[in-house]
Amino acid sequence: EPNNPQFQSIFAVQCMQSGDFDEALQTFEKILKALPNDPITLTSMGHALKTKGDSNRAIENYRNAIAAYPKHGEAFFSLANLKTYRFNDEEMDHMLGLQKDGNLGFMERVHVCFALGKAFEDRGDAQQSFACYAQGNRMKKSQSQYDADQVSKELALQQQHVSAALLKERQGWGFDTHDPIFIVGMPRAGSTLIEQILSSHSQVDGTLELPNILSLSQKLRRHPIDGAAPGYPQILELLTQEELTRFGQEFIEDTRSHRQGAAFFIDKMPNNFRHIGLIKMILPEAKIIDARRNPMDCCFSGFKQLFAEGQEFSYSLEDIGQYYRDYIKLMEHWDEVLPGFVLRINNEDLIDDLEGQVRRMLEFCGLPFEQACLNFHDTQRNVRTPSSEQVRQPVNRAGVGQWKKYDTELGPLKQVLGSELLSLSPNSANPKQQQHSEQR
Repeated sequence: EPNNPQFQSIFAVQCMQSGDFDEALQTFEKILKALPNDPITLTSMGHALKTKGDSNRAIENYRNAIAAYPKHGEAFFSLANLKTYRFNDEEMDHMLGLQKDGNLGFMERVHVCFALGKAFEDRGDAQQSFACYAQGNRMKKSQSQYDADQVSKELALQQQHVSAALLKERQGWGFDTHDPIFIVGMPRAGSTLIEQILSSHSQVDGTLELPNILSLSQKLRRHPIDGAAPGYPQILELLTQEELTRFGQEFIEDTRSHRQGAAFFIDKMPNNFRHIGLIKMILPEAKIIDARRNPMDCCFSGFKQLFAEGQEFSYSLEDIGQYYRDYIKLMEHWDEVLPGFVLRINNEDLIDDLEGQVRRMLEFCGLPFEQACLNFHDTQRNVRTPSSEQVRQPVNRAGVGQWKKYDTELGPLKQVLGSELLSLSPNSANPKQQQHSEQR
């Protein structure tokens, strides 16, 4: 039954996942005619409007969802997740009442915790804000099986098996195309800003956080060689030139549906930093940009962000600190074995010297300068990440040093990061990496 609201809802969500937000919005409108004030539909419609940049109508939908179902924690969190919304006193009292409600559902409570964390942060109450963020993260961690030490071991395997010698032997292998630009790094490190800048260029399509490289790495974990599966990344030492070329070609073909015809396209999956060796082997002419942010700002921003899925290391200060350290260590390895293959862009440098850093990125990607890249906030495009509203504004330093207001609560994070990372100046790049980038 094509007019069945449940069927229509599934179709609308699929439209959003494929990037057709206009069709999704039209479908949500049809559902609301059949089910007026349905809170789930109102909230989903709010998500679509937010992605398209219509924050006023998104707010209206989220508020209508709350009016229809006062315990709808996701709608409160969605308002907070706009980053630009400020809760009024009535909304604060409502959320505080929900927090005391013993019958509130698990995820509703998690959503309210993160929304209250943002609300108290906006009001300058760091102690109450941190308590709410911490409670929400504790609840999420209680359902997670994330093992920080196991992840550390997996990343160390990349350093062990993807050596300079192996990469030199595979030089020139893979699929020869200049199309993809990968933006990698930690979440909440400024990757959405870099994507918005580059996708403002006439020759670049912005897409989304494409899962293809992660899916390939999972496939290679099970891929048999002579009847046995050596595992990943060990298998990279055994794959043939034909196989690597085929994997690269499949990546280009499988991601074509996300493109709109520009010469270059962006894959903004941050966790691809774990697979830079694989990317080099299958797409040797790809460009990779590492979005880097001050350790404390980056880690605390991740801790206070409730991600839609994945990023389970963000549920504790210790885990996110360990993941950041592992990320830095692996990026140093890639700089060593693939000199000049990765361009590092510090978020603080981008804020302080927008034009200089934009020109640096465009030169690295082989693109001519276009003024639209400096006026990125005027670019009309769908942005799906938590930074969607922030990248529709000119750059500012509002997010720099935010962790300092929570300094007394962040001892566990500082301890895991260690003095060497904490002492890093946010405005200085690794000299070795900077030299390699300039040589490219």
